Amino acid sequence: MSEPILVDDRPFVKATENLSGAFELDVVWLVVKAFKTKSVLVIGTPSAAALSMLRSMTQCTVWSEHAAYSDRPETLVALLEQQHFHAVVLWVDSDRARQSAEGLIAASANADACLVADTRSTQTSRETILAALKDTFAEVDPLDLRGPAGLRAPSRRNDVVAGAVTPALVVGRQRHEALMQPWADVFSRSQRPQGADKATAAVMDALKLELKHAHAEVAQLRASTSWRLTYPLRMSVNTVRFGLGVGRRIRRAMNDRGGMIPTVQAAVRIVRAEGLTGVLTRVRRAAGRGSSAPEVEITYADWIDRFDRIDDEARARMRTELDTMVKKPLISILVPVYNVPAALLREMVASVQRQIYPHWELCLADDASTDGTVRQTLAALAATESRIKVVYRPQNGHISQATNSALEVATGEFVALLDQDDVLTEHALLMVARAINANPHARMFYSDEDKLNPAGERTTPYFKPDWNIELIRAQNFFSHLGVYEAALVRDVGGFRVGFEGSQDHDLVLRCADMAGDKNIVHIPHVLYHWRMTENSTASSGEAKPYTMRAAALAVGEHLARRGIDGEVVTPETNVGYLRMRYALPTDAPLVSIIIPTRDGVSLLSQCVESIFASTDYPHFEILIVDNGSVEPATAKYLDSLSQFSNVRVIRDDSPFNYSALNNGAAAVAHGEYICLMNNDIEMIHADWLREMLSIAAQPGVGAVGARLWYPDDRLQHGGVILGIGGVAGHMHHMLRPHETGYFSRGVLAQDVSAVTAACLLIKKSVYDEVGGLDEKLAVAFNDVDFCIRVREAGYRNVWTPYAELYHHESATRGSDLTPAKRERFEREVHFMLNRWGDLLQQDPAYNPNLSLQGSTHCFAISEAPRVNAFA
Repeated sequence: MSEPILVDDRPFVKATENLSGAFELDVVWLVVKAFKTKSVLVIGTPSAAALSMLRSMTQCTVWSEHAAYSDRPETLVALLEQQHFHAVVLWVDSDRARQSAEGLIAASANADACLVADTRSTQTSRETILAALKDTFAEVDPLDLRGPAGLRAPSRRNDVVAGAVTPALVVGRQRHEALMQPWADVFSRSQRPQGADKATAAVMDALKLELKHAHAEVAQLRASTSWRLTYPLRMSVNTVRFGLGVGRRIRRAMNDRGGMIPTVQAAVRIVRAEGLTGVLTRVRRAAGRGSSAPEVEITYADWIDRFDRIDDEARARMRTELDTMVKKPLISILVPVYNVPAALLREMVASVQRQIYPHWELCLADDASTDGTVRQTLAALAATESRIKVVYRPQNGHISQATNSALEVATGEFVALLDQDDVLTEHALLMVARAINANPHARMFYSDEDKLNPAGERTTPYFKPDWNIELIRAQNFFSHLGVYEAALVRDVGGFRVGFEGSQDHDLVLRCADMAGDKNIVHIPHVLYHWRMTENSTASSGEAKPYTMRAAALAVGEHLARRGIDGEVVTPETNVGYLRMRYALPTDAPLVSIIIPTRDGVSLLSQCVESIFASTDYPHFEILIVDNGSVEPATAKYLDSLSQFSNVRVIRDDSPFNYSALNNGAAAVAHGEYICLMNNDIEMIHADWLREMLSIAAQPGVGAVGARLWYPDDRLQHGGVILGIGGVAGHMHHMLRPHETGYFSRGVLAQDVSAVTAACLLIKKSVYDEVGGLDEKLAVAFNDVDFCIRVREAGYRNVWTPYAELYHHESATRGSDLTPAKRERFEREVHFMLNRWGDLLQQDPAYNPNLSLQGSTHCFAISEAPRVNAFA
């Protein structure tokens, strides 16, 4: 145990082990728990994950300039002396920064806590961190220290710390009575001394001056005679370079694909998938930066300008479409109102009045607002528009009762939910009416959404998947714009009191249980702008405790209604979202783990030993399919496995065909469930099989996939998206352990179109029903094809982030295709394109506004959306 020391008469603890990434997140978690909603000064360069947590959960000021930190600490010292911070966190990444830290520690005497972290060290176990922190932060509940790093159990490779053992952590805290007060006390920015603002302003003025000088120098250079005279030469050189780059790319493509004809065929496929824009973008990228360079993602502002601006021509087309609609239902828009600023209320109402679709009524329920201007504004608005109805509640009943009051006066066939300060797009209701006409049996509709920042700019679009029952249990993505059949809402009892904060989530689940999953339609267009205000969830992204309790209760009741045995928990590292823990089958079925292999005994032995050592579900057998191993060490190891009664070795010396090897083993497997596994898999947590089996046993579930990490802790597999790069690609590839991905989908269980067979679990009866893996796909895409067939047979495939394994496949492996292998790969690509065609462009777990280009990351905004709202 570390011995306490004194620094400036304050108790400190010095850690005796090297700490880094895992420690960093634990310290941040501690700061958040102790200083949530209070002021924190961060000095240095914390990781993006640490910084995101600090900024979202504290009043965090970041000083991240190395020069100012190491060379000019006097500015920071002045800031610390003039302004009170509840906590000061220093990240050290150099010896000079370490020396500066000593002075900054002394200057932070007025802070309630000072934490210094040396980020140059290597990772070790969390137990060391908790031991170092235990005494100093004794009044913090130890359970509260189980921060994000605690989810990743240390593997064998982290047991030994590399390099010399040097102190890497100094943690200190003043024993002030103020820290014993409830953590909910909010620090008021108005109480900060003005001197701090002046010090910060002086630094900003200096930086602005430096930037001004730099702009002046650039302008002077471009205005010079030499610059103008050399312009033709520069343009000529750039043109030649561009042409040479295109030529090299064409030659490389012809060489890779085996000639002109296959290259032209590939170009035709690209045109069909991405259009001419996609081809030109690839040419520019290949010529200018090389084929392996990542593509620059289009900004949302550019996307709006190019694809989401309505002009008069588009309005005329929509009105023509309206005239031809068979069904023109009245849509009642329900809005609970309470103490909303009058300007925002008027803007919300104006967005409804601008609707191209005229068949609406706006039902506003004032929940006994204490601000007298709200009632006046509502009365004035109702006087100008006959389609506006206002209900004045005699007493405040909160959002559920207020919305029910609006529902009571609604006469429409459908109801839409709108918050009091949000905004609809002018074509929102027309798009809803279009979807109603196209899906006459549907009873629920929802659209994509984005946010309005305080400046009124559109930002943070959420391009959602189609209805995804596994994801909706963890996250209410249905949300905005949500439209329901009015009779359905009334049949389920409207909004329920006691579910405030998650009342929409509760309603969605109850309506979905009654309507049926097939009667819910996603409209893949941004129809709703969610306003980011100072106290809104849209701005903070933080769910309050009562909200999470209500959400957990709503999802728990949903599981019970569907006859599903399971519990709902809140993952500690993903506050605001839920995790399902489904019960295992009562009969404890046998799982047959099939592992094809050829030599590579070190990987195989690691895999097998990891299964035995790190699997807490005992009812499994292992079938090792030896495909022509020739090394004596492999034979010796396989012979040694005869001592295990639940291990069988199957010899198959036929030419390598991954599909055939697995199908042959599945035919003789004894298990009720089949687990396909690569020989380079290593378990991280012992509950991996229990987690996958509990999901695979649920009614209607087909294949279940795990979260696979490369050995360097980057994500290899987070589910498979169809169409990425032409056929399919991994979701959230290369995600870091503490990153959550696109709207947290990198850490939430969800339905997907496909999962990788590197670790895939499925009922043997379903495996047999669809005919197993297609043996015409010997190497590539056999798992994708298999999962599509499982989905087409009526099952849903699920990816879970809670079954974590290492996949020792090389993250940087280049192409090792011989001409024969390249030819086989091309055949398999053609096979997938011919079999599934346009279906590969329409993954229901993705969105047609997101990119399918393999050169961009998944969930990048598409430069050529595959859907047009205004056509």
